[in-house]
Amino acid sequence: MIDFATQRLSMVESQVRPNGVTDARVIEAMAEVPRENFVPEAQRTLSYMDEDIAIGQTNGVRRYLMEPMAFARLLQHAAIRPDEVVLDVGAGTGYSTAVLSHLAQSVIAIEADAALAAEATENLGRLGIGNAVVMHGDHAAGLAAEAPFSVIIIEGRVPLVPAALLEQLGDGGRLVAVVGDRPVSRAMVYTRHGTSISARQVFDASVPPLAGIEKPAAGFVF
Repeated sequence: MIDFATQRLSMVESQVRPNGVTDARVIEAMAEVPRENFVPEAQRTLSYMDEDIAIGQTNGVRRYLMEPMAFARLLQHAAIRPDEVVLDVGAGTGYSTAVLSHLAQSVIAIEADAALAAEATENLGRLGIGNAVVMHGDHAAGLAAEAPFSVIIIEGRVPLVPAALLEQLGDGGRLVAVVGDRPVSRAMVYTRHGTSISARQVFDASVPPLAGIEKPAAGFVF
């Protein structure tokens, strides 16, 4: 029988901590959430490998659970406080939402694939997570009806950050995402200051693209 608890500790000690993640709350959350519960049965032995794990397809685009190291670094740069509300874009099977639920006051997840959204809801329910909800919706549109958000995190590489998502940040809010067209692209933090948005690059990352966010002919691009 696989000892997932030991593998989870090893993930934290060998993948998360050595890659510059020092935020104790992020480390604790990732040590707490059973990643194997969010991985397809056939892939479960790979749950704690330092790699992206395939979880399905959305409109012909393969979907993945982001590798632990890149995910943890994005969380650290998001600097989520316990009293904040987070929008999780592209939640997949719900792992990211579960981890975020340990960091924020509440989490709303958007998932464009109805089957994955239903699976994520079931997974969160089995863990008794009461401060997070998964909504079926358009990744690029976000959830304006519930805005503003303190933090928005995009669960995959995108060619640009949609203006609609940036508009849903509250004052002082942060959006974190891996942005670019190449396999190795830039992890970025966008911060709202009143009516303006600042952007800074924080590290390079190789993560799979997220279905549902594409570069339009014209739009808001940093």
